[in-house]
Amino acid sequence: MKNTAVLRISCPYRKGTGTAISDFLCEYGANIIDWDEHLDNALDLLLLRVEWSLEDFVLNEACFRRKFGTFALRFSLSWEVEYCTKTPAVAVFVSHHLHCLLDLLHRYQTGELDCDIGLIISNHQSATLLAEYYSVPFYYLPVTPQIRAQVEAEELELLARHSVDLIVLARYLQVISAGFVAKYPLKIINVRQSFLSGFPAVEPYHEAFTHGVKLLGSTGHYVTPSVDEGPIIEQEVTRITYSDQLDDVIQKGRDLERIVLSRAVRWHLDHRILCYANKAVVFA
Repeated sequence: MKNTAVLRISCPYRKGTGTAISDFLCEYGANIIDWDEHLDNALDLLLLRVEWSLEDFVLNEACFRRKFGTFALRFSLSWEVEYCTKTPAVAVFVSHHLHCLLDLLHRYQTGELDCDIGLIISNHQSATLLAEYYSVPFYYLPVTPQIRAQVEAEELELLARHSVDLIVLARYLQVISAGFVAKYPLKIINVRQSFLSGFPAVEPYHEAFTHGVKLLGSTGHYVTPSVDEGPIIEQEVTRITYSDQLDDVIQKGRDLERIVLSRAVRWHLDHRILCYANKAVVFA
């Protein structure tokens, strides 16, 4: 775990804002180790991510929030800060397609994802053995329209019990209610096929193959109350050739899903994503 803090800011562009922020941090002993900024010319907004070492920094989180909050008012800053002093807790939701879950568990076990996968929730039992192998608590919660509200209440209780910071929908084929989403704003990541809503069927790869699509894509995005309309974090595409059969299309699609989801999760855990105007900027 890095002993650092990360500050993400969006604000109206104004000459000298970056210098003022840097001076504020350095005044309290910050050793800045990463600085990345972007100007949205269309909206005239400055977007900024800065990370600094806490080793010689004299402000604890509560004190920083108080002092920087006063400073931020002078420059009309929208900001959020994370003190990276604890390992984020992650819950993975999955249905019967297990490729994304397996990829996340492997990356978690090898240390690529800086988190603790604390639980797996599924409306199918097919992930039981995977959960046992990786020693992650598994909860089987089947869902029907009649008991959806009851199941969501059970899920929320589990998430609170495990102090979950991030929810990952690793091909969880259930719609989550707006009330559920509201309890975890910009803390639920989903992966889907990029040819939605052109092929919204239960088996979209089959439909895409039937229609002879030439490009296959996957999208990782935050979940909002509007289905599949949250800020896009990452997308990836690959080409389908004349020789690809249905099995090839499905395999290519699953490969894209694994890559896109793992990138989105890693960038979130590293606090590299800044959302504004229903967009997600990923700082390198």
